[in-house]
Amino acid sequence: MSVEDSSVPLTVNSAIAESNEVNLEINKEIITAGQKTQENAKEKEEEGFKTNKRKKISEVWNDFDTVDGSKKAKCKHCQSLFTLGKSGPTSSLLRHRLHCVKRKIYLREAEQQTKLNFLPTDSASPSILTLHSGKFDMEQMREAAAHWIMMHEHPFTILDEEGFNLMMRRGMPEWQKISRTTCRADCMKIYEVEKKRLKKSLECIDKISLTTDCWKSKTQKIEYMVVTGHWIDSCWNLQKRVLSFINIPPPRGGLQISDAIFKCMKEWGIENKVFTITVDNASSNDLAIRYMKDTIQRSRTLACEGNLFHIRCCAHILNLCVQDGLREIEDIISNIRESVEYVNRSEARRMQFTECVQQLQLKDKRLIRDCKTRWNSTFEMLSCALKFKEVFQMFKERDHFYGCCPQEEEWNKAQKICSLLEAFWTATHIISGSEYPTSNLFLQEVQKIKSSLDTYAQHEDLFLKQLASKMKEKFDKYWGDCNLLMAIAAVLDPTKKMLAVEFCFPKLYSEMDASKHISKVKEIINSLYEKYVAEETNKGAPHPSESESFGSSSVKRNQQSSVYSWDDFDDYCAKVETSETKRSELVDYLEKGRLKKNEIPKIFSCLEWWKMNRMQYPILSKMAADILAIPVSSVASEATFSAGTRVIDSYRSSLSPDTVQALLCGGDWLRKIHGLKKKTKKEKTYQEIFLPNKLLSPNPCIEDEGIIVDYYGLNAPDITENLLECSAVQVLECSAGA
Repeated sequence: MSVEDSSVPLTVNSAIAESNEVNLEINKEIITAGQKTQENAKEKEEEGFKTNKRKKISEVWNDFDTVDGSKKAKCKHCQSLFTLGKSGPTSSLLRHRLHCVKRKIYLREAEQQTKLNFLPTDSASPSILTLHSGKFDMEQMREAAAHWIMMHEHPFTILDEEGFNLMMRRGMPEWQKISRTTCRADCMKIYEVEKKRLKKSLECIDKISLTTDCWKSKTQKIEYMVVTGHWIDSCWNLQKRVLSFINIPPPRGGLQISDAIFKCMKEWGIENKVFTITVDNASSNDLAIRYMKDTIQRSRTLACEGNLFHIRCCAHILNLCVQDGLREIEDIISNIRESVEYVNRSEARRMQFTECVQQLQLKDKRLIRDCKTRWNSTFEMLSCALKFKEVFQMFKERDHFYGCCPQEEEWNKAQKICSLLEAFWTATHIISGSEYPTSNLFLQEVQKIKSSLDTYAQHEDLFLKQLASKMKEKFDKYWGDCNLLMAIAAVLDPTKKMLAVEFCFPKLYSEMDASKHISKVKEIINSLYEKYVAEETNKGAPHPSESESFGSSSVKRNQQSSVYSWDDFDDYCAKVETSETKRSELVDYLEKGRLKKNEIPKIFSCLEWWKMNRMQYPILSKMAADILAIPVSSVASEATFSAGTRVIDSYRSSLSPDTVQALLCGGDWLRKIHGLKKKTKKEKTYQEIFLPNKLLSPNPCIEDEGIIVDYYGLNAPDITENLLECSAVQVLECSAGA
């Protein structure tokens, strides 16, 4: 047999062997599958005899896990263990789930991850929103609490009250109680931070005007001095900040006041920026300003040779004039004031007085109790009492114990003096504003007062003639000399310009004096403008070292550019061409006509006009801004004393002067930052005594602090504001019978 024949049986044998191996593997798999099928069948039989466990459908198991063989439940958040009974009740777990602090924190964080929180910023524009993380931060809460304390003049102990802390923990379980010591420390830190920020912003200001006044605390028996700054910011908004509220130890003389103001100026870095200082007419203030002028002029020159540096408080001057007139009817005012007090002393008298009002069918429903030291509140009391003149006469017939009722002649004198004081009252309200420029408004008010006094001085009635003559004498004492500020400010008002001075001065002064004062005003305005031009020129001129450096570095470039120069041609053009000299901004402004009534809106802002025309008058607009920022009264500083009486009350008389300064100054700054405005325009220096509503018309009324207030002519929110804003007098607790 050959080799080829022997290979065939080998191949067949190998194929048979491979097929046998495959069959063995298949048989093994079949056997294994059969065994698994039998095991599964047994398991199904066993499961058929077992009881199925109930599924956990309660929501409580989202926050709990079973441990220790399902005998205990463990909180996923705080890891607390709870024993489970045989039936597995979840009542205890539900109670824990509702009060678990860590679960609440977890849910709050999870909620904040799904949505964005936007909160107001601490900028001057509260409408701007910023992204908030949503996480609780006790440090931020302490800062916000300190802001709240300072802005609203609350005592430190308000954070210790249990009700306040209960309320905070109800909404924020992480809230921690803040002690009054911690709160005071936080307020002092905020004061220092805001002081640095304000000082930084004042570095960009060229000129600032100050007002100052002194006040003695009745509870602490020490004297304070407040310094307030006024300026126009880069956005052409009038700004006002309380810079200092310091204690002045006795004796308080002109030198001590001058040193205190200088210390404030040095502390704020504004000793070279102070433009004017407005004070009242006390002799110590005159001496202090004289010291300051002498000291400042050693290092720099004052504007207009210092003629504008000292501004006398116009409101104080008007007060002195009016007080001379009120002394003439001091007994009459005393009787009317006592009549108002007599009616208000008991409920029975008020009810009886109301019956008289109803019988005479009068619409007025209130009396006014004045503040004896504020003439404008006395004017309000007299004007209101005159409406009830007949009622007081009828009330006298019914109440025999009422013995201070004014006679008819006395009522007539009160009526006459009110007609004379009306011009003073209007002027005082206009110049006492601190949220808008007042210097450009005062000239016309002074002219109105002078015209009124001149008219009444020639009156046929002897009483009015003597009264007006005495007030005119005091008026001429303070305004006999030209008041440069009110004249310059009126010229810089585009609705008045120089025509206002030419119109008012002949009515304020004699013909010769008027012509002399008009010439002086023109001279002062020109010199002041030239100083602003010089300052602006010095700002634009390069420093000598800078010009030398620039020249040395650009010699090569100048040599290259000289190739393109044509000096002969430039000289020829300079001889041939005639260029008209450019008029100054001041001349251009004065030669143009003033704005007429039909060309301006009903509410016209002089400062806004200069803002819109600053490109046309770049230098004159800066001068106008500095002049318009000067306050003609020290009312802005006096308003701080009202806050001082609230901060230094009988319960906080032990506050140190540093703490008082931090609270008052910091509160003023924070109110500006957060856009919180105090409604000083509605602030009253008198108290309204509302008559009982029981016998009058059945209009609805509200009761606030024991005073019944009728809705007659007022809305409910306005009534609340009026009640809360009564200042300078202590609110009486009148138990009304409505």
